[in-house]
Amino acid sequence: MNFIYGFEEIFTPEGFTALMQVIGIDLVLAGDNAIVIGLAAAGLPKEQRAKAILVGIIAATVMRIGFALATTQLLQIVGLLLAGGILLLWVCWKMWRELREGHGDDNRAEEALTGQDLNADGSVAGGGPRKTFRQAATQIVVADVSMSLDNVLAVAGAAKDHPTVLIIGLMLSIALMGFAASFIARLLNKYSWIAYIGLAIILYVALKMMWEGWHEVEPVILGALG
Repeated sequence: MNFIYGFEEIFTPEGFTALMQVIGIDLVLAGDNAIVIGLAAAGLPKEQRAKAILVGIIAATVMRIGFALATTQLLQIVGLLLAGGILLLWVCWKMWRELREGHGDDNRAEEALTGQDLNADGSVAGGGPRKTFRQAATQIVVADVSMSLDNVLAVAGAAKDHPTVLIIGLMLSIALMGFAASFIARLLNKYSWIAYIGLAIILYVALKMMWEGWHEVEPVILGALG
């Protein structure tokens, strides 16, 4: 009942703005995570590729659930909001570099995700380094840990004062990673402007978290110095 009652906040200007920010974050980071999974799986033989992608998507979904349960509580600790903002700022820099470097790797990742020869070069996800299933799975899980935490932190930062938006955002993040990550990755690869919009939203959230986080720790620091 509290969730249904709280649904009204979505129809306020602040709540609706937070919801749009959360949707943009979820779309871009779910697609980015899928591209990383596809790129790691691209170096595998065809018969192992689908298995590695499935492992990656399941791992990312489970990690998002775990981080969602912990992060919203951890952000109440003084100093962690500032630390989360700094982490998201680094995520923005990494995404900016990836977008500026072009889509060669993204095309290979998309071929791995779809199993199709999209650039008509006679191979699917070819041209990259070969690897074992264990190497690919390890690379995927390590990337999933980082990117799942980034996703949950960004959603929690954008919807910090709107509990209903926060719940919707975390549920959407889990659903997108579990059921639509490959489609979103293809969408971002085809329409890169969507990724730039998402990047701008994440940058805004990072700066907002840093600003609010600094005001949380400032009295503690001044008290320690005084």
